[in-house]
Amino acid sequence: MMRKYRIKRASGGKDITSAIANNLNPEQGAVVEHKSGPMLVLAGAGTGKTTTVTYRVAKLVSEGVHPEAILLLTFTNKAAGDMMKRVEWLIGDNIRGMWGGTFHHLCNMVLRKHADEIGYSRSYTIMDREDTKQMIKDCVAELGSERILPKPAVMTAISGLSKSTEQSVEDIIETRFFPLAENGPDIGKVLIMYEEKKRKNNLMDFDDLLLNARTLLDEREEIRDIYRERFVHILVDEYQDTNHIQSCLVDTLSEFHRNLMVVGDDAQSIYSFRGADFENIIKFPDRYHDVSIFKLTTNYRSTPDILDLANDSISHNSWQFKKELRSVKDRYEKPGLISLNDVYEQSSFVVSKIYDLIDEGSSLKEIAVLYRSHYQSMELQMELQRRGLPFEVRSGLRFFEQAHIKDIISYLRILINPHDELSWKRVLNLIPGIGNATSGKIFRSINKADEVIGELANVTSIVPRRSMDPFLLMVHCFNTISGDEAASDPFSIIEEIMINGYEQYLHNTYPNSDSRAEDIEQVRQYATSYSTVEEFVSDLSLQGTGFELTAGPEHNEDAITLSTVHQAKGLEWGAVFVIGLNDGRFPSRMALKDGDEEEERRLFYVASTRAKRYLYLCYTLTGGNTGGVGFLKPSRFIEELDTDLYERIYLERY
Repeated sequence: MMRKYRIKRASGGKDITSAIANNLNPEQGAVVEHKSGPMLVLAGAGTGKTTTVTYRVAKLVSEGVHPEAILLLTFTNKAAGDMMKRVEWLIGDNIRGMWGGTFHHLCNMVLRKHADEIGYSRSYTIMDREDTKQMIKDCVAELGSERILPKPAVMTAISGLSKSTEQSVEDIIETRFFPLAENGPDIGKVLIMYEEKKRKNNLMDFDDLLLNARTLLDEREEIRDIYRERFVHILVDEYQDTNHIQSCLVDTLSEFHRNLMVVGDDAQSIYSFRGADFENIIKFPDRYHDVSIFKLTTNYRSTPDILDLANDSISHNSWQFKKELRSVKDRYEKPGLISLNDVYEQSSFVVSKIYDLIDEGSSLKEIAVLYRSHYQSMELQMELQRRGLPFEVRSGLRFFEQAHIKDIISYLRILINPHDELSWKRVLNLIPGIGNATSGKIFRSINKADEVIGELANVTSIVPRRSMDPFLLMVHCFNTISGDEAASDPFSIIEEIMINGYEQYLHNTYPNSDSRAEDIEQVRQYATSYSTVEEFVSDLSLQGTGFELTAGPEHNEDAITLSTVHQAKGLEWGAVFVIGLNDGRFPSRMALKDGDEEEERRLFYVASTRAKRYLYLCYTLTGGNTGGVGFLKPSRFIEELDTDLYERIYLERY
């Protein structure tokens, strides 16, 4: 079998050796020309990682390795497809039979041939996310718990993290979903039912593909040997983003030939919240003692000025492979560091500087504003809309389009207009067990009364029994926030809404409930500028950022990009603004509490290395909505930098 995959292939006539010499730098060439054995390629930001992997595959095939003996693992099937097309162009021949794609793609191909070995039919169906949520919803109904359990999306996230990290459901709830701990036993029962139902119906979700493929290879030696012998060379891209199961699969498949090349950058490992395991890359030499380590440090993206700052920042991490990026570009200008009074002045500065860049010839699509958390973009989005600058939000919906923000605004609209049917139905539908039909009945009943909010307590006969406790909590909330004194304080009203049920609703509904709570806190702080709820809600609506925001310039090809740093990884822009660089915000308070300072610093490193020519680092002295109270510290990632590496920009204030 091994000989079958080592057949010498006829050359298509293209000289790959000349192409390597002409198109690759010495660091890349050393990787491509390496003979055999385990390889760890530490590819810094902007150093031509994809090109290097592509040439490595082309070199292997040109030297006689059969394409069927090569496995290329990437994090998107498109990335693998693009690389394989490029390989065919380089060698002037096809590479039919080569396996390339995501881990899920690989596992599905293996299971389609052997799923019957672990109790499935080979004709199993792969469930998408909606299928998964529907089945979990069915399991909740079958369980018949009197408790209000989390929404299927939350339980899907718990299940997925449990599988990818190989931790128990109980441990995942305890460490990542602690507000749900009280319902942990029932969540566990639902997920057990979910697993049993899938098995009975010959179904697999995305996480099962990985887990079942690993089980198959672990338990069936003869099948394991087929693939260990077949794949003479295995190449893994973005290795720093692999989870524990993916790493185990790679280790298993490479045991025979040991020609494993993993490519990644420990300095850009930022996805632990998705289950990525930093130890996979950092401890790779511990698992492969004869590993050859290569470093790609020649950067083709950023100026030396930007790289000097990024190198200095990441040097403060103790757990890393030391390397320094070197630019091929000429020096241009140092990154700018700007201290702003508050988030409003920060937004005003960013927009003014964008206009300067446009005047100097920059296009909008070459400008990005990055931030740690989505809520940090709220004031900037409002300022951009006021100034008529088109922007695209890559970190999700525009701020006031998000469901949880619309929910809070609906509460406030009811206070202004108790006969607002749309807002009442939105709020009532937040209660488990109340759907459109029941919310319609409740609204029609209370809308007849002179005191609509006061009538809520008199319609309990319409409310389903399982919905009674959260409904009564909502009644209490409206009784609290509808008094004359409360109506003049939107800041306190939003706090009462959160305390009286909405915060728990977030935990039960969204896997990222903490970040959504941060969004609402930002809205609450923003509300301190207003003396009445009516003024606050009216202003949001008049600015075009309120309840029914129309589709804006997201599809405009020439638009400024707004994005979290997590969403920006792998991208680049001519000019990058990093805003909200305050301790407790970037790095985030939660990450510091969990001991994740080094991952947060890697996140700052990723943000800095997105910039090609201009980098502006912004922090505020106050939160901006606290009336001068509550001073903020600059991010530790700024304070630890060598002051020679940036230029302080001072604003002219009039």
